[in-house]
Amino acid sequence: MNKSVQGQVVLITGAARGIGAETARVLARRGASVSLVGMEPDLLRALAEELSAATTQKHAWFEADVTDQAAIEAAVAGTVAELGGIDAVVANAGVANNGTVAVNPADALVRTVDVNLNGVIRTVSAALPHVEQRKGYVLVVASLAAFTVLPGMAAYCASKAGAEAFANVLRLEVAHKGVRVGSAHPGWIDTDLVRDTEDDLKTFRQARNKLPGPLGSTTSVEACAEAFADGIQRRRRKVYVPRSLVWFSLLRTLTISPIGDLIIKHEAKKMVPAMEAEVRALGRSFGSATVAAGGDERVVAERAEQRKSVPTA
Repeated sequence: MNKSVQGQVVLITGAARGIGAETARVLARRGASVSLVGMEPDLLRALAEELSAATTQKHAWFEADVTDQAAIEAAVAGTVAELGGIDAVVANAGVANNGTVAVNPADALVRTVDVNLNGVIRTVSAALPHVEQRKGYVLVVASLAAFTVLPGMAAYCASKAGAEAFANVLRLEVAHKGVRVGSAHPGWIDTDLVRDTEDDLKTFRQARNKLPGPLGSTTSVEACAEAFADGIQRRRRKVYVPRSLVWFSLLRTLTISPIGDLIIKHEAKKMVPAMEAEVRALGRSFGSATVAAGGDERVVAERAEQRKSVPTA
């Protein structure tokens, strides 16, 4: 199905930057009104002003933590009041803790699951009645991590596998109401989340570079946003970024088979102790720019400026 998003209202969580912000830009260019939901009011306000200046339609923003049901319900209610309803919701907000279960406090592991899975559930639950009224679309942002595994990503993989399962069941529950549901599975996207992890953990960067083909490659946030917007417009069941990840999804049983274990365990013998030492030395469980885990949005700008000053090859 290929429906125009012209005149539609799309609510996006995690919209202050990264995939969420860029998807908002693409959808706005295609004629949608976007509701930007996140935890960084200065960035949300600036993006809303940018979109309003560049397009003719109205946009809105709301500060909300997706793990706070009252806050996300207020954002949904505000969207309906300001923009008239909700045609599609993109449950995109996410975080990733650094390192293994052994060196992370339980609260950090739980926070990852709370944002990435419970945040999806809370967002969809709040927005679904309005999406049903317009026979709309829900896009749950899962990940490549929903069907692959890598040491240091236990909570993240668990949360994203859960997000995919939630979308798969929701799809069956609302199909008779004319609502479509998709799950998105981006690989490594050039965002603050990925860059922060690689800046913090040399071992993680090295491990990723050893992964074959699209499992180890990086996709620009612009290309990812275009794929997300296409998925929303076509109400797709699955969105893979890059598209070639579909083959790894089909082979997911091999990834977690004894054969897959043997391959990964060989690398993990050296990788895991080195990663755990890095995390202990780092002294924190999340990237410094992860606002949803206690970071500071000022760090985002500072680190962006630092990266600009580094010459590229």
